[in-house]
This record gives sequence, C-alpha cells and structure tokens, in this order.
Amino acid sequence: MFHTFQLLFLYGDSNAKICIMTADSEVDGSFSFRVVPPTLIAAEKEEAKAVLTLFFKKQGLSNAVAARIINKSDLFIDHLVSRLHSVHKSRYLVGRELTTLEIRDALIPYLESLLEEHGKILADMVENFPDPPIKDKPVAHVSPPDSALDSKKLKAVSRVSETGTAGKLRPQTVYLMELGMDLEKIKLITRRFPSFAYYSLEGKIKPVVEFLLELGVPKSDIPIILGKRPQLCGISLSENLIPTMTFFENLGVDKKRWAKVIYRFPALLTYSRQKVKTTVDFLYEMGLSSEDVGKILTRCPTIISYNVKDKLWPTAEYFRSLGADVALLLQRCPQTFGLSIEANLKPVTEFFLDKGYTLEEVGTMISRYGALYTFSLVENLIPKWDFFLTMDYSKSELVKFPQYFGYSLKERIKPRFAVVKESGVKLLLNQVLSLSSRDFEKALRRKMKKQLTDQV
Repeated sequence: MFHTFQLLFLYGDSNAKICIMTADSEVDGSFSFRVVPPTLIAAEKEEAKAVLTLFFKKQGLSNAVAARIINKSDLFIDHLVSRLHSVHKSRYLVGRELTTLEIRDALIPYLESLLEEHGKILADMVENFPDPPIKDKPVAHVSPPDSALDSKKLKAVSRVSETGTAGKLRPQTVYLMELGMDLEKIKLITRRFPSFAYYSLEGKIKPVVEFLLELGVPKSDIPIILGKRPQLCGISLSENLIPTMTFFENLGVDKKRWAKVIYRFPALLTYSRQKVKTTVDFLYEMGLSSEDVGKILTRCPTIISYNVKDKLWPTAEYFRSLGADVALLLQRCPQTFGLSIEANLKPVTEFFLDKGYTLEEVGTMISRYGALYTFSLVENLIPKWDFFLTMDYSKSELVKFPQYFGYSLKERIKPRFAVVKESGVKLLLNQVLSLSSRDFEKALRRKMKKQLTDQV
C-alpha cells in the first residue's frame, strides 16, 4: 500500500522559489522521491499566472489591475502550483506534465471557491497570502457579494452540516458521505450551489446516483461528478435528463460511452438544446460529417462549453490563417479550440517561425498533430527542439512527423536515439519513435544487414 504526499520548499532565489517533491511511502517506511524539475515548476507558475489573470478579468478587473495584483502575489502563485501537484499527484509520479487545459480545469474551480469565501477582498487575500488581508487597506473589488446570497449560502451550509437530536447528520449528508464525499467537500459544493442542500434524498439525489451507476459510472466517480455539477441532482430524470441524453445520441454521441462522457463533463446534460445546436451547426459549417460530430461530442464534450462567437470562430480563423485543415484538427484534437489564442496558440506559432519554418509548414504540422499546441513551450517544445538539433535530422523531419513532441524525452526519445546511434545506421524519425520495441529492433536489424550487404 502506498501513501502519496508532497513537500513544498521555499527558497529566497527569485528564479527557484519552489521545489516540489512527490513521494511514495511504503508500509516498511521507505520512501521513493521524484523531484519535479525546476523548469517544469517555472512553466507551471506562468500557466498559473495566466489562469489567475483570466479569472480576475472575468470578475471585471482590468488587465493593468490584474497584472499589478499578480506581480505582488508570488507566494499565492507558489500555492497554486503546489495545489496542482496535490490534485494530479499520480501524473507527476510517472513523470508526465499537465496540459494547459488540465491546469485550467484544476485551478479555476478552486479560485471560484475562494471567491465565494472571500468575496470582494479576494484580490487582497491573494496579495497577502498566506497572511490574512490587511485591514483598512483599499482593495480591488472583485464581484462584491450579495448579502442575501451570502445569507442563503450560510443557511445551506448549516443545513448539510447540522445534526439532529440524536446527534446524527441529515440522511442526505450521510448518503453522500457513504458515496465517498467528506463533509468539507459537501459544504464546498453547497457554498457554490446552495440549492443542493435542499434536494430530496429519495426524490432527487438517490434516483440520479442510481441512474449514473446503471450507466456504468463507477461509484468512486460519483463524488467527482456531483462536485463538478451538483445541478444534475435537481434535474428530472424522465422529463429532462433522459430526453437530453436521447437528443445527444441522435447527434451521434455513443450511448455505450455515457459513463465516460458524463465523468469528463457532467455539465453537458445541463446545457440548453439551443446552445448545443449552435455548437453543432458550427461543426457542420467547418465541414464535419454527422458521424464526425458524434465522435467529437463523445471524446470532447467540453466543446459545448466554448462560446461559438468569441472562442470557436476566432480559433478556427486563426488556424485557417496558418493554412491548417480546421476540420481535420477538430477531429483529431478538439480540445485545442479551448486554448487562448494570445496566451497559448500564438507563442507556439512564433516559436516555430523563429526556428525557420514557414507558416505553411506550421499549418501542416498542426494539421498532422493537433496536440502540438497543448504542450508547454518551456518544459516540452524547447528542450525537445534542443535535443532534435543533436540528432542529425533535417528540419523537414518535424514537418513530416510533429508527433515527435508528444514522446517523452527521457523515456523514449533519448534512449531510442542512443540505440540508433550506437548501431551506426539511420532510421526515419517516425521509425525511431513510433514503432513498438519489437518492430524497432526488427527495423534496426534490417537496416544494419542492408548496410553490411551494401559494403560488400
């Protein structure tokens, strides 16, 4: 049995303020540490700053005010990065970095909970973290709370945590705890969505949970789903939930995969049909078939949450300006359309242009490998590019095989290339990386045999 925990160390050096170690503790008390590289931490700090900036802007703060707050909030940024490593500790134990979307999905709900807790003094709390906000100090107002709403939240939280005369919690709370939720998680959900406290156990919560279990959702996933979208428990199964699922199935969603679809994005079942239709119409306009649309909704249901006018269309136009095949990109990596053009897409494009690639070549690369734009520049693209320069391949190899950037530098690229180099032959880049171990060895032997024959 393993117990995973994290250690956060703070240093005075502004270039290396945190070093996070993730550790496995075995029963015998021995430990196995994995130190997260400082370059990865630096990249994640920049990602955390971008998420926090976006969050403040959505609350009505200007770019200048948001930037000023974040420049004074190094310790809070460190705290956000530490939280990433706590939420996704299993990813770090196997040496895998998070994508921009995963970072955003981990941090935004947490920031929303802080906003609900601190209201208009959130900005001051961020600046002074971990100390409490300074009293009598003018602060940047962030979504001033409504007193009536605050009162409603307090009553709702009190309701889910109160005990009866026998000293027992309400049946709703007990049931949720039996599903795997702790009381603090239930209270957090209730603060975000006070109506959750008043849902009937037998009439609303239990029928929805049992329905999800019948769909094949593991019991361990129920707390995660309800935490993401507690409103599901307020939806009528017969009048709303099941008809909505039928509606999506008619659009091509694979009904055998509902368990995974709902786990990925439970909010999908709470969107209006008009909102869904607007997104689907966009996909059809991009040249996708009904079968393609169904596959996209099944694999990436979050695309329904993207604003068509402000997000999907501008992103599609941006990729078109690169000469990319937008329909193909949507099929292969629809989550790319959830990235920021300014913060995520343009920096990657500029990186490749700076390396001497043309816009047409960049467009070809993204068409062939849509995930290319989801990787961190600092931790992924730059070090892999630097190593590529030592491999004696022409730059055109990356246009043919941009999937190179999706392989682990430590676990795949360097070991495979070392074997090829030692053998004295040369393989195509995609042969070096994409073949299975067995096929890779076969390809090497064939190449070496051919080289010997040619020499004779």
